[in-house]
Amino acid sequence: MRRVIIKTNSIILFAIWLLCFPLKGNTQEFIDEGFDTDTGIVAAPDSLIQAALSTADSGVVFIPEAPKAAFKPNPAKAILLGLIPGMGQVYNRKYWKLPLVYGGFMAFMYAITWNNKNYQDYWNGYKSIMHDAAAYKTALDAAEGGEVDFAFNKDWTEFYPGTDPKSAVFDSGRQNQLKSRKDYFRRYRDLSIILAVGFYGITLIDAYVDAQLFDFDISPELSMRIEPVFSPQTRYSSRNIGLNCSITF
Repeated sequence: MRRVIIKTNSIILFAIWLLCFPLKGNTQEFIDEGFDTDTGIVAAPDSLIQAALSTADSGVVFIPEAPKAAFKPNPAKAILLGLIPGMGQVYNRKYWKLPLVYGGFMAFMYAITWNNKNYQDYWNGYKSIMHDAAAYKTALDAAEGGEVDFAFNKDWTEFYPGTDPKSAVFDSGRQNQLKSRKDYFRRYRDLSIILAVGFYGITLIDAYVDAQLFDFDISPELSMRIEPVFSPQTRYSSRNIGLNCSITF
């Protein structure tokens, strides 16, 4: 009984070895023919990286930017900034009005300066000729007909070059001329100041109204239609032929 068992075990082991031998050979042949070690090592990481990158790219979520609100100026802020000439127009984004604003202010400032300079010159000349007339008369009375050495003021003698100041100082025509010229330039200086203040007020009103009506819809549909009209004669009216003009806005 013991011998039989040993022989049987040997046969079983031999059969298992025979079965495993061709399996081993086929497996080795499959590995050698179907699997390229170098290709597998290089290709596998590339495909994995590409897959990871494509997954990462597809996973990025682009958040759209929020739309910017339409610009709408504040009328109160526009008139507050308008206290500085031109800033109200800049706030309302009406930059083309800046040359008009600053050009107007420069013109008024020039008018005020020029009229004031002439007013000061004629005012000093009028004061000087009136003072010299009184002082020279007093000096003549004190000299009792004698020679009087008197220095006349240049503020009025410069207006009458080549004229003897001793006779011109008592000329009422020259005195009135200096006085009228003084009043003329003072009037236009004051008028220029008033107009400059009014122009400043207009710039403030313009900034406020422009901000208030910034988004006011002005339809571009402006058309004019002219067509002939014929009215037949009736009991109460005669026959009329004419043109009918209609404006659409």
